Amino acid sequence: MRRVEVRYETGEWSHIVGRLLDLDGRIFFQYDEDFRQLGIELSPFHLPVSIAEPVEEKERTYHGLHGLFNDSLPDGWGMIVMERALSQRGIDPLSITPLDRLLFLGSRTMGALTYHPPSEPDDDRRLELDLTEIAEQSHRILEGSTEKIHPELVRAGGSPMGARPKVVAGVRDDFGHLVTGNADLPAGYSHWLIKFAAGNDSVDAGSIEMAYSQMARSAGLSVPPTHLFSVSEGRACFGAQRFDRDPAASSRRHHVHTFAGLIHHDHRHVGQDYNDLLKVTRLLTRNHQDVVEAFRRMVFNILAHNRDDHTKNFAFRMSPDGEWSLTPAYDITYSGGPGGEHTLLVNGEGRVPTRAHAEAVAARASIEPRESREVISQVEEAVADWPAFAKAQGVSNDSIQEIRKRMASVYASFIDQSARTLAEATDASRSRVARRRRSSP
Repeated sequence: MRRVEVRYETGEWSHIVGRLLDLDGRIFFQYDEDFRQLGIELSPFHLPVSIAEPVEEKERTYHGLHGLFNDSLPDGWGMIVMERALSQRGIDPLSITPLDRLLFLGSRTMGALTYHPPSEPDDDRRLELDLTEIAEQSHRILEGSTEKIHPELVRAGGSPMGARPKVVAGVRDDFGHLVTGNADLPAGYSHWLIKFAAGNDSVDAGSIEMAYSQMARSAGLSVPPTHLFSVSEGRACFGAQRFDRDPAASSRRHHVHTFAGLIHHDHRHVGQDYNDLLKVTRLLTRNHQDVVEAFRRMVFNILAHNRDDHTKNFAFRMSPDGEWSLTPAYDITYSGGPGGEHTLLVNGEGRVPTRAHAEAVAARASIEPRESREVISQVEEAVADWPAFAKAQGVSNDSIQEIRKRMASVYASFIDQSARTLAEATDASRSRVARRRRSSP
């Protein structure tokens, strides 16, 4: 029998949330009675705090874990780092349970949930990070190298989400120095997440994602501060400031719950719809502006050809007083998607979503036509400027033109005039933008 204590730690105070129990492969969770009295809803849809008895997650969407706790575990890259570290300690990764994985992370989790007693000792040392060295080792690990993994990579790369190699780091305000550390940082530092290119990524993948972040910001999306970190000649890594940590107080943690975890959906499976995302956003945040923001991200993902828009790439953040909001946008970049389709359907359409599909999503979410038209227009204007955003970030001309062609094709379908050529679609978009700019004060 394995028992794990779950704590909710904001950096200002800590509460025992409850306990996870593994009974012969069946995982149960029971809320602590004192926490139940607080009335804090960490996962209101599938694990409401009103449940007093031990509860088992029988669907086994996440190998028996509730989505609330599965959100603490990493995805592909973080799992590789974790399993390599365990193997070096003589532990067969195939023998460990989901609770063992949570205890391996302990307090080194994203978000505000921590797991005790941690199997790895807490290490508050701040080690300097060499991005070039970490990037090189990450590449060798992806290539199958069996070399010993650096402790810095275990500390910095064992908890991030997503398949691409990445690390969490403390970054000085002038971007001139990086350290490890998941808790307190020195004055003048903040928490960042930095990505490295995977084996099948283009050389300028980091620059492309940086250009997308700037384009998304221009389109009106809520985007965290971003930066390009140089790692070698001609290569750069994309970084974003973490929204589960407070930039003004590095020890302050925020509870974050993914859309996937909230609704208990395996993000690797297609089938959910943007209608579902906007419905959950309204139910959870009770804020119309958050619903409009979710709609804006959908339109941007369509027109910018980001089809890796799965349910784990949207998340919600809870404030200390229990209020929910949509997190800033993340993992926004050029992507072909599974089978060339959007992972989240647009009113039932994944391959060729049109403006009519988008407007149907808006209508079902009670977004007025005038408001949806304004959002679409602003996103169209930003995406039409893709070449300028890309050139400013050093994206290669080949990548600029390839992505431009895909965007033009998507736009032609979006306005439901697929007979137009790619060049006509792009030129029309840019001409409209130019007219709008000339008429603006």
